[in-house]
Amino acid sequence: MKDQEADFLVVDQSFAHLFEVAVIIPCYNEAAAIGKVIADFRHYLPDAKIYVYDNNSTDDTAAVARKAGAIVRHEYRQGKGFVIRRMFADIEADIYIMVDGDDTYDASIAPNMVKLMIDQGLDLVNATRNEGGQSIYRPGHRFGNVMLSTMVALIFGQGIKDMLSGYRVFSRRFVKSFPIMSQGFEIETELTVHSLELAMPMGDVPCRITDRPAGSTSKLSTFRDGWRILVMILSLLKEEKPFAFFGGIAIALVLLSLALGLPVIMHYFDTGTVPRLPTALLAASIMLVAFMSFAMGLILQTVTRGRKEMKRLHYLASPGISAGPL
Repeated sequence: MKDQEADFLVVDQSFAHLFEVAVIIPCYNEAAAIGKVIADFRHYLPDAKIYVYDNNSTDDTAAVARKAGAIVRHEYRQGKGFVIRRMFADIEADIYIMVDGDDTYDASIAPNMVKLMIDQGLDLVNATRNEGGQSIYRPGHRFGNVMLSTMVALIFGQGIKDMLSGYRVFSRRFVKSFPIMSQGFEIETELTVHSLELAMPMGDVPCRITDRPAGSTSKLSTFRDGWRILVMILSLLKEEKPFAFFGGIAIALVLLSLALGLPVIMHYFDTGTVPRLPTALLAASIMLVAFMSFAMGLILQTVTRGRKEMKRLHYLASPGISAGPL
């Protein structure tokens, strides 16, 4: 997959008359930024419907969004995953543009992201963040993004470059085939793995980002949410690649069993006695658990293949973007 650079620098809004485009914005306490976000996307996508889903904000986010002309709805279960789950279920469109409400992403590239999706028949277009020499994000955020993106690429295959980007364009086929399970910021990881596991056509577009406006603060916790994302990656590994997960556990247990049991075996061959019987029993038990883990991985891999086939069929049941608007 190649980056999309200068070939998509010319804004073309002809698609707006053919496809129903929805801009979906999950929000929590973004009163200082949401008005400008709505105005910018209204300027660059005048025919799109703009939805703001307020997630129990304690400021005037909903009022500001409504005054700016957005369709405002509410999700009372706290967490970005819950909000996106509700948006994907409620909203009907051909193309969905999801963006954070913090005014850090460049709205001007949205028409080109949509054009790229239509021209190449993609299901996902991701905005790859470029700080442009500025130091906008905390070092912990930057390091965590690189580490977690690399981990997902190694486990599930190379896909998009900026896994935790909050600015993406989805086809209807993606949205309606996505069984969201996440509750919080780990939703971006689940979105990425879903597209990789179903081998969806994807693209990247570079995106200039800016700092938050005065009065707007980040809701992402470097350590807490980083840990939750890491747990989500491991959970998805267990669910999507159970043989690799349980096979890895089996290998670790075999090595542990050999480390404990080989000295006992060697002593037995030398003396004909087993003075460390508890250690011998422990090593044998660990080896038995290792074989059970290996067998479990084989069985679950077969089950996962059936699940993946069903997910793929459900995904194909919706027409792709190349088939035209509904």
